[in-house]
Amino acid sequence: MKSLALAWALMALATAPALASQDLAQKKNCLSCHAIDVKRVGPAYKDVAAKYAGAKDAVAVLSAKVIKGGSGAWGVVPMPANPQVSEAEAKALVQWILTLK
Repeated sequence: MKSLALAWALMALATAPALASQDLAQKKNCLSCHAIDVKRVGPAYKDVAAKYAGAKDAVAVLSAKVIKGGSGAWGVVPMPANPQVSEAEAKALVQWILTLK
């Protein structure tokens, strides 16, 4: 019985970061313009993950875009700055996005 409880606890810990990042994306209004698997105003997160797969500087580049905004990478609609997102939150969001397939 203890081993079953331990297994459940470990599974909960393994999935917590992904859920926490999706919750953070909702809390910071990222999901107003983005979705995980379909394009809205901005690109789908799965498309972002595919485009930056294997890029060594992806976390740094995308974290800066989350905070400062950007334009031109996905079309003519610019991504506005998001100053209410801290550097740590931006990094967590980007790391989560890059895991999506």
